[in-house]
Amino acid sequence: MAFVWFILAAAVTVFAAIKLSNYADVLSTKTAMGGLLVGTLLLAGATSLPEVTTSVSAVLIGNPDIAIGNVVGSNMFNLFIFACFDLAYRRHHLLELAGRNHLYTAGTGLVLMAVTYLSLQFRPEWEVFGVGLDSIALVILYAIGMVVVGRISRNEAPTPAVPVPDTAVTSDEGVDDGITVRRAVIGFSLAALVIMGAGTVLSIMGDRIAVITGLGSSFVGSFLIAATTSLPEAVSVFVALRARNVNLALGSILGSNMFNMLIIFLSDLFYRDGAVLSVADPSHRITALVVMALSAVLLLAIARKKTASHAAYMVPSILIVIGYFIASYLMFQG
Repeated sequence: MAFVWFILAAAVTVFAAIKLSNYADVLSTKTAMGGLLVGTLLLAGATSLPEVTTSVSAVLIGNPDIAIGNVVGSNMFNLFIFACFDLAYRRHHLLELAGRNHLYTAGTGLVLMAVTYLSLQFRPEWEVFGVGLDSIALVILYAIGMVVVGRISRNEAPTPAVPVPDTAVTSDEGVDDGITVRRAVIGFSLAALVIMGAGTVLSIMGDRIAVITGLGSSFVGSFLIAATTSLPEAVSVFVALRARNVNLALGSILGSNMFNMLIIFLSDLFYRDGAVLSVADPSHRITALVVMALSAVLLLAIARKKTASHAAYMVPSILIVIGYFIASYLMFQG
């Protein structure tokens, strides 16, 4: 029965994510925020709600490994998602169409994951009111990163939605359909609440599946639950590209990877047996290290000059896909 509820919660998550992404596209095109800020802040935060409820629920039921594995694994899966879409639309060179401002978001995400990796490696137990200093550092660094992104969005002219040519979309029209900004805000909020509820079910069922299958909380959290709670990100990227909004697609992935680091702090708030990163299984270091490497690859791919051939352009995304499967194998063996 646990598998049935898990699948149903995943299906509800996908449906809500489609609605969420459609409303986010309306907000990015009809307000002054633009694709960068909407993707990095609103869409990224909303599509990360399953990770929030999953990780918090996991520590409340006494399973911090699912909480940390879900966060770190989701970041790795998010990069894998975009790499797959990038390869599918390789003729259009998506990363070359995206705004260069995404470098700041990608860089912040890399720094946040580096702090997480160091905490998993050295396992400091310094706490303030039961919350690890490393978790507090993640919040401070995230806030600094969002301030920088916000200033960039205000000071520079909004980057227009970049059209993905011809076959990269299935429709010649966006998903607007005459939706007003007010309706988009209400619809976005309702879809976010549905996603939050589905995330709680995923967490509880994931914990049961870990027991039933004997795979262990670290592997189940890092891959099964992480992949499932990242379904909203996958859907948001697809819908954004279908609406020809490359900046919204990339912003939702990079912003989600930033926001996910805040979930470690939230998990720490609810975990009462010490700093949550200090008690997490050491095997999460593998995932964190791979995420750092893949983030660096994506950062370089955004920063590089235009490539002369499709083959040369595809190299970073191919490396990300290979890295994901290597990490999956290592975690399964571990």
